[in-house]
Amino acid sequence: MSRAGFVSVMGRPNVGKSTLVNQMVGQKVAIVSNKPQTTRNRILAVLNPPGGQIVLFDTPGLHKPTHAMNRRMVDLAQKSLGQVDLALWVLDAREGYTPAERHVRDLLGKTRLPVILVVNKIDALPKLQVLPLIDRCRSLLDFADIVPVSAKTGDNVDRLIEVVLGHLPEGPPLYPEEFLTDQPERFFVAEIVREKVLARTRDEIPYSAGVLIDSFKEERGMVRIEASLFVERDGQKAIVIGKGGDMLKAIGTDARKEIEEFLGSKVFLGLFVKVRPNWREDKGTLEEMGLLDRKREE
Repeated sequence: MSRAGFVSVMGRPNVGKSTLVNQMVGQKVAIVSNKPQTTRNRILAVLNPPGGQIVLFDTPGLHKPTHAMNRRMVDLAQKSLGQVDLALWVLDAREGYTPAERHVRDLLGKTRLPVILVVNKIDALPKLQVLPLIDRCRSLLDFADIVPVSAKTGDNVDRLIEVVLGHLPEGPPLYPEEFLTDQPERFFVAEIVREKVLARTRDEIPYSAGVLIDSFKEERGMVRIEASLFVERDGQKAIVIGKGGDMLKAIGTDARKEIEEFLGSKVFLGLFVKVRPNWREDKGTLEEMGLLDRKREE
């Protein structure tokens, strides 16, 4: 008997959704950061455990949106629930259920989907506190199951995969076995660059930074990539470039190494920092970055 289905990974920002998806799939398909709102697109990732196929939707964190970009992110997360067979609600074990989680509970409670509560980051909590936390969470929804995991270390993730598969409908695989994700290479290259910006710059930069791939060409045994890195203010541009260009050079070096590993090819990476005020409200820029479907908006 084979099972297959779509699963939406839901939760507030910075609870470890992308890290969990990467751990379940067994390779990196989403960038990760300790800063919230890292995931901006809906990322589809496929894994093929024994007995079936799980198609995961890694969604942006649910939060109160303040820009057109953020509104689109939250909209993506909510709409994913109409496309799936099962939802995973990822909760940070260190924080437990807080008033900020109420929107997630209410949203999932309105659906008829089975919901599995994933209590993540148990590696950061004394073991004696995990079971009482799970007991406190049981009354939040009529959960199909509750599974404690550490997405960071992989602890109990195999058990989560078994539980998820058991709640999916019977049926053949939805994608070929070798299929991993529906996102193109250019998307992942832009995300790798943005991840390095998140890792290298101060807290004021991440929300204002966007990456657009201007050119992506294969030539003479290497891939030549040029990308624009958008910020909203001149002061942010100065931070990203750094003294004598040191920061931008470090970002470029970090990104190039990972892109070469990802593409399996030598890479030339040119990064250009540009100030574009309020780009997160500009539909043209958001569309170029794949963060807005203009046809759907009209």
